[in-house]
Amino acid sequence: MNRFFFPLIFFLSFYNIMLSQEQNAKKDSATVKTEILNEVIVNGSTILGSKFEAKNRTGSAVYISEKELQKFDYNDINRTLKSVPGVNIYEEDGFGLRPNISLRGTSPERSAKINLMEDGVLIAPAPYSAPAAYYFPTIGRMQAVEILKGSSQIQYGPNTTGGAINMISTRIPDQLSGRVVLSAGNFNSKNTQVIVGDNYQNFGFVSEYYNYNSNGFKNLDGGGNTGFDKSDYLAKFRISTDEDARFYQSLQFKIQYSEEKANETYLGLTDIDFKENPYRRYRASSKDVMDSEHQQYQLTHFLKISPALSIHTTGYLNKFKRNWYKLDDVNLGERVGINKVLADPERYVMEYNALLGNTDTAEDVFGIKANNRSYSSNGIQSVARLQWGSDWSQNLELGIRYHEDDEDRFQWVDRHGFQNSELIRTTVGAKGADANRIGYAKAVATHFLYKLSINGLTVTPGLRYENITLGRTDYGSNDASRSGIDLSERENRVDVWIPGLGANYRFTNNLSVFGGIHKGFSPPGSTDGQNPEQSINYELGTRFNHSGLRGEIIAYYNDYQNLLGNDLAATGGTGSLDQFNAGEVRVNGVEVLLHYDIFKNSSEKLRFPVSVSYTLTDTKFLSSFESDTDIFGEVMEGDEIPYIAKNQFNLNLGLEHGKFALDMGLRYTDAFRTRAGTGTIPANFKVDSNYIIDLSGRYFYNKHLIFSTNIINLLDKTYAVSRVPAGLRPGHPFGINFSIGYNF
Repeated sequence: MNRFFFPLIFFLSFYNIMLSQEQNAKKDSATVKTEILNEVIVNGSTILGSKFEAKNRTGSAVYISEKELQKFDYNDINRTLKSVPGVNIYEEDGFGLRPNISLRGTSPERSAKINLMEDGVLIAPAPYSAPAAYYFPTIGRMQAVEILKGSSQIQYGPNTTGGAINMISTRIPDQLSGRVVLSAGNFNSKNTQVIVGDNYQNFGFVSEYYNYNSNGFKNLDGGGNTGFDKSDYLAKFRISTDEDARFYQSLQFKIQYSEEKANETYLGLTDIDFKENPYRRYRASSKDVMDSEHQQYQLTHFLKISPALSIHTTGYLNKFKRNWYKLDDVNLGERVGINKVLADPERYVMEYNALLGNTDTAEDVFGIKANNRSYSSNGIQSVARLQWGSDWSQNLELGIRYHEDDEDRFQWVDRHGFQNSELIRTTVGAKGADANRIGYAKAVATHFLYKLSINGLTVTPGLRYENITLGRTDYGSNDASRSGIDLSERENRVDVWIPGLGANYRFTNNLSVFGGIHKGFSPPGSTDGQNPEQSINYELGTRFNHSGLRGEIIAYYNDYQNLLGNDLAATGGTGSLDQFNAGEVRVNGVEVLLHYDIFKNSSEKLRFPVSVSYTLTDTKFLSSFESDTDIFGEVMEGDEIPYIAKNQFNLNLGLEHGKFALDMGLRYTDAFRTRAGTGTIPANFKVDSNYIIDLSGRYFYNKHLIFSTNIINLLDKTYAVSRVPAGLRPGHPFGINFSIGYNF
């Protein structure tokens, strides 16, 4: 199929070139000068900084601005990213609390194979040693989101195959300003946001409070809250020299804290129960709850030595701790994991009936695991940028980062039984008996990126270096005090060079062609001698603006020499986090993004913007293997990667006026398989296709006061989003939210 993609892109590029030349020839002027736009120098917390930078990268890049984020005012990162081509997502809880994001066909489980950042700093709990994102920043408090794919993101690691997502938190304003937003909706959902900031001469600050809570849309047998309550607190302080100082400097300190309590479970539904009531929750999950806290500290120094040379340096510390107390197994004489029970309820009929909680059980039937873990991530990174030249514009970027992270597991399992339809703890588990170990990583990463622009041609060769030490110290299940009586240790070292090359040629301001090749890499686990994930990745695309139709079309091809899978409980595995070799894999696809204003040049008061995006993702295993994880199972050569929808389509329609704005978003997601395979998808390994419509409306009473309404799943479609961690899980039903916002 890839033999078709690249000729297609060449044909479209050639067609646009000829069309552009034909139109230029018809103009009265003999020549049309190509406008040379000034380059935007971004700051250290961004990777793009603007839409201008996004459309001039030598690779695929998307910048979602504050204005775009406010159209639907989502609190769910899954919905925010659905309009971005090349992004594959499967949902889990319906609110986006723990997303599973894939860029260009990378393994989506817990977003572990992409770089997640906030303000330019890695934000996953332990990005090298345990990257599965059980913590994810609250998208509702972000001012912008940046997505890089392909050779465009060689500067960012350690994962260089799929891409990087950077979320930009509230910036310090230029003057005294702020915002208060109060929202309420069905399922007793509420949002509160308060922002205040100011900038006076050499000092600036911003502070923010954001709370998001809901009673949840699932119905627990016997009653109970199935929702969550999450609060974020943010403060930034900046001091700086005068702008006309010989060496301009600024020092910014950021502190962020969040806390979450979510009555969420890994327990889904059987196929029969899902058809009858997709929003049901079995009584056996009544004790399931996630308690978590997150802290982030950043100290950023900016030094502008001259208009051509600047240095950004950031020291950071992230801490995350959580205890997800959730149902893990049923034991009626033999321990059976809940994923097995729901996958085959006819075989495990007694275990299934026990989950319903309609009758009393013996003691110790249900194992509820305290998945108690703490994480830390800290380091220092510095990037120097130098630019020179006029006719031959040149830029040089040098970056270095020293990073350490760790995951501390101290877990146990309590046993429970039903008494009078209530789940009662009957045995208290021994602390550390389920897991008592520390995984850690130390890494030195450097990158070099050179950018040369000659007339319309831009070339960006780059090189990244990662030196990583991954280790694990296991104290064993009988040493809660960690005295070392049953200690086992292991360590793995990785040393890798990651080259990349991108190019962009601008024929006119309205037409360019770009492409690149780079090495894909993801760190291995801590097992001595385990190889990392490696691939060679290619992309070719065109950006154009013809008679108001703006867009880009990209084809890519990722050739994996070694794909790594993860043993995650979230995907039906044991939860060890051990990685395993999935062999050679091929992923290729097409990404299309188009924008057009139907009322262009015909109305000064109204705008009717239309955006269309399409993603085709084709995957294939090139070797056979067996795994114990539920989403892979027994893999045969030619099988497709599970949880990757082959076709995705998104349509956004808007109607904008000075006093109001209406936006409708329609997204279609193709059916996907939940276990590797080929051909027709078996019903028990399938998540059906769906199309969902969201609607939003805003009324601008004056420049300060805004009234808005947001509707999720307008048609109240019932649809499944996954079969992991255990059983079918529903997407969010019809949801409506009313809000009032005051800006000053």
